[in-house]
Amino acid sequence: MARSTNLHYLGNAHLLKRSIGYFAPYKGRVVFAVIAMLLYAPIAPALAWLTKYVTDDVLVAKDLSVLKMCIFGFVILIVLKGVFQFVQTYIMNATGILVLKDMRRDLFNKIVRLPMPFFAESEIGMLMSRIINDVVAVRQSLPSIIMFVRQIFTLIGLIGTVIYLDASLAFWSLVVMPLALYPIVFFGKKVRKYGRKIQAELSGVNVILEEGFSGIKVIKAFANEVREGLRFNVENEKLTKIVIRQIFYNESSSRVMDLVAAGAGATVLWVGGSRVVEGIITPGDLTAFLLCLVQLYEPIKKINMSNHQIQAGLAGAERVFDIFDSPEIQVEDEGDVVFDGTFDELRLEDIHFSYPGTASPAINGVSLTIKAGQRVAIVGPSGSGKTTLVNLIPRFYDPQQGRILLNGTPLGDYTLNSLRRGLGLVSQDTFLFNLSMRENIAYARDEYAMEEVECAARSAYAHDFIMAMPQGYDTVVGEGGVKISGGQKQRLTIARAIMKNPSLLILDEATSALDTESERVVQDALENLMQGRTSLVIAHRLSTIFTADVIVVMEQGKVVATGSHKDLLASCPLYNRLYQMQFDDSIR
Repeated sequence: MARSTNLHYLGNAHLLKRSIGYFAPYKGRVVFAVIAMLLYAPIAPALAWLTKYVTDDVLVAKDLSVLKMCIFGFVILIVLKGVFQFVQTYIMNATGILVLKDMRRDLFNKIVRLPMPFFAESEIGMLMSRIINDVVAVRQSLPSIIMFVRQIFTLIGLIGTVIYLDASLAFWSLVVMPLALYPIVFFGKKVRKYGRKIQAELSGVNVILEEGFSGIKVIKAFANEVREGLRFNVENEKLTKIVIRQIFYNESSSRVMDLVAAGAGATVLWVGGSRVVEGIITPGDLTAFLLCLVQLYEPIKKINMSNHQIQAGLAGAERVFDIFDSPEIQVEDEGDVVFDGTFDELRLEDIHFSYPGTASPAINGVSLTIKAGQRVAIVGPSGSGKTTLVNLIPRFYDPQQGRILLNGTPLGDYTLNSLRRGLGLVSQDTFLFNLSMRENIAYARDEYAMEEVECAARSAYAHDFIMAMPQGYDTVVGEGGVKISGGQKQRLTIARAIMKNPSLLILDEATSALDTESERVVQDALENLMQGRTSLVIAHRLSTIFTADVIVVMEQGKVVATGSHKDLLASCPLYNRLYQMQFDDSIR
């Protein structure tokens, strides 16, 4: 049990150290806030001494001139107290916001560099919650610690004052202090526990929201608004109950401390009042003592509040640093060879690949060679591994066996930036950013001329419909391109690929989701895109198959035949069957 407790505190210390480490770039601000904290701490005892002096010396002597000076001194102390508290609180909270910005930046940069399998197994709403909600708790760590330390300094000053004023009376007021410290420990653990639960439930709510808004068309198509509302209500109820429970422990802690403070105050009033009556101490001593006592339990309550914030921060830190530190969550590995964009040959040698948790392999012993300038088509029934195979080339996934060589160099030896910048991918699942059409087309380029954007759009047969838009190339397409049609979205993605100017082009059934009219225009745009480039095409339409140099037929993750269209019709029953299923006799 002791060892477990030690590990618990070591874990807390590690989390605090990591959290506070984010404040290092702003150490000047932190030092300034600490100075303000140190100047703030002695003001409370000074107010008590001033009260004693006024009660015993000024009021008894009835000296108005000295009373005016004391009032002036009192106002000055109150003003200084407010100024130092404002400086310390403002600086640390503002610094916390800067830290929040840095943590979100680092967390996003880490997540966006994680491999595709991580995203396949993670809920997007959960990842959003880590970046948006969890880091908010972490950024409170150092401000809360400084608040904690400030109150300890104030507490020490006030304890010293009450002991100096009357050691015997101080004993009766401080004897119950251990009872005041108990809520800090007990309720702090509760707040930490429910802080973890709140962060987890916030992730659940975010998941429901992200799915609901992203799939709103499906929800409406199935008239399932009520069902989705019930799903959200379940998560919302869970979150509400946990938050209410945390509020209960927060408030219980404060009320327990109020009771302890009331008991201490009653004891001091009885004992102290008796000593004043007996002439042992002066009324000023008792007044100053009571003022110190009132102020004494205030920092204890703030220590308790700061501890709650620290515990909540630690709960958030556990989830944030899990992304940073978990050995299972590692960024994509890469080599140091820079791909210069010149394509000579792509060779796949005995490739095997299985998705996690699946019994049968998606790719089972595929070997294939693609030469510069070739147009290679891949056909096969659904689930044969076509898309999985082409996803291995940009290293969205890595094969478990075999190797892929680009220009004789293993893909893993290339830097990811240079490899992926040299490849173009156009798929049936079009995705556009909520930016202007110009920015979507030029997405692959940091610097570009408007003439290049227009040239790419013309080649993709997109220029005319872009110019018909209200703001032309500056028209924002909406989230996912919701403001334009499917054919228009596909032509913008083709223009984006043309703008990228890749040496190897991968087309993944780029026209399969389009109507006949849109397909014809997009197919013409694809022909422009493929001109002068090596192309790897998951074939869906007849024209693509006819113009391919080599057709690869896949089934159950294996290559079952390769050849020309005419040869495969005669020699491959699977290809012949697929051809008969997909195309009319009139087209033939």
